[in-house]
Amino acid sequence: MKKIKIVFSLALCLVGGSLLAQPQQKRQNTDEHRERMDDKRENIESMKIGFITNKLSLTPDEAKRFWPVYNTYSDEIKKLRTDRRERMRDAREGFDKMVDKDVEKLIDGEMAFKQQELDVMKKYHSQFKEVLPMKKVALLYRAEEDFKRELIEKIKERKPDQDHDGGRQ
Repeated sequence: MKKIKIVFSLALCLVGGSLLAQPQQKRQNTDEHRERMDDKRENIESMKIGFITNKLSLTPDEAKRFWPVYNTYSDEIKKLRTDRRERMRDAREGFDKMVDKDVEKLIDGEMAFKQQELDVMKKYHSQFKEVLPMKKVALLYRAEEDFKRELIEKIKERKPDQDHDGGRQ
């Protein structure tokens, strides 16, 4: 579980760091930027679905029962992480001006986020056990971890290419 959080945090830092590193004038056209990010997220989500489907070898009946549960789980986790990302962005932008009380509130919020994330994972773990055999539940968790690892590797592979063209795609 700790590995998953570390890998996911690293991926978020890579994506978030690349966004923060952009000059202000490049960020002016935020609608276009958001559209590109949405396209990337959709592409990653499609890759993840294919990856999990392949790793779990779901029967048609299992898939019919599994995907609605997984999609709801995924939506809840995304909502938590989106809220966290916004809080962290705000904190990064004003961190130097924060007083100890503000920093304490930020840290407490991070602890609350981790607990909420764990609560969602525990809630859906029992639901996954209802729709899949236990071995496939274990394979699901491994597949999620493997997908994150592969995604980070792809990001690392693309990074040198971006350096040659000034960060443009």
